[in-house]
Amino acid sequence: MQRRAFLKTLGSLSAIPALGVSSRVMAVSTQANRMLLIFLRGGYDACHLLVPTASQFYYEARPNIAIARPGDQADAALPLNADWGLHPALHASLYPLFQQGEIAFIPFAGTDDVSRSHFETQDSIEMGMGSNGTRHFQSGFLNRLAGILQSDGQAAMSFTDQLPLIMQGDVQIANTGLRRLARPNTNQRQTSLITGMYAQTSLAQQVSEGFSMRQEVAQEMQEEMNSANRNAISTKGFELEAKRVAHLMRDKYALGFIDVGGWDTHVNQGGASGQLAGKLEELGRGLLAYKTEMGAMWRQTTVVVISEFGRTFRENGKRGTDHGHGSVYWVAGGNVRGGRIVGEQIRLEPGQLFQNRDYPVLNEYRSVLGGLFARLYGLSAAQSQQVFSGVTPRDLGLL
Repeated sequence: MQRRAFLKTLGSLSAIPALGVSSRVMAVSTQANRMLLIFLRGGYDACHLLVPTASQFYYEARPNIAIARPGDQADAALPLNADWGLHPALHASLYPLFQQGEIAFIPFAGTDDVSRSHFETQDSIEMGMGSNGTRHFQSGFLNRLAGILQSDGQAAMSFTDQLPLIMQGDVQIANTGLRRLARPNTNQRQTSLITGMYAQTSLAQQVSEGFSMRQEVAQEMQEEMNSANRNAISTKGFELEAKRVAHLMRDKYALGFIDVGGWDTHVNQGGASGQLAGKLEELGRGLLAYKTEMGAMWRQTTVVVISEFGRTFRENGKRGTDHGHGSVYWVAGGNVRGGRIVGEQIRLEPGQLFQNRDYPVLNEYRSVLGGLFARLYGLSAAQSQQVFSGVTPRDLGLL
């Protein structure tokens, strides 16, 4: 039975999350750089995060949901530089990171895919192969990067219930969802039955080790929850999940992936407060929790946040935004030269939008990420081509 068919057959059993590598992963070297890639699925509104405060066009295009300029009112954008501000919901999380020089933003970033389809664009990005050439739907760019790192004993992990395309390929990479560890979907009897089903197949070792990984992690996290006091964070939400991810990245993995959904805000998006503000606030708290949990390893940590596309520059008739094109990427970490807005940029004026509706893509994602990976992991030109074939890495001086 093929590995993809196996995952599909057991798709409803989130208790089988780690397949393909040993659950007894050796501790990664304390000298190795760590990178976590966070994918915001749904296409988050980049203008809501990184507010183009110098653009009068922005305020004309969003009469109901725009974030006020710094100083205009109490819930105004937080000043970053003369052109950009940060959403006020991030005043206690990302804003201090920016002031400390530990996060940078890359506006007008994204892919050449113009379908505006969530699934097509997500697949395109995760493959990392360009929309006009040959596309291999069983090869994700983080899997190809993991293949290079593997030779140096650096392991990869996907913190998801199912193995995403970005992590699929020639290298066997484990996956485990951490959100529901306290309530496994299978008991010991069911675990034994499922293990027995695959005992005589090529997947026997992967299945057995998948259950072992989950048991190990669940035990550690149950101890964490048992020791929590009344001020402990909720077991729901990204903040706790980010702490759990950091716990594993700090000790065992050099490369990680996690995705966060719910960013498709067509209706009642809100402004300084509301639906999207709440999501940004939670995401920001999660990133800050990740930093705290990484401890001293934060100095060798890079976190990259991307999304399949941005959203329309103008608000729609339902006080939301629709599928767009260019986005804003984030790069954070203790090793990041942050406190800056980097990459190619333009002034946001009428006539500058892509197809008169969206951010254009001026910083192509494979080039940007290729440059980041090359600097972070010391990749040679040949190794960079293994990750993103036919692309010239572009170093934005982030590390």
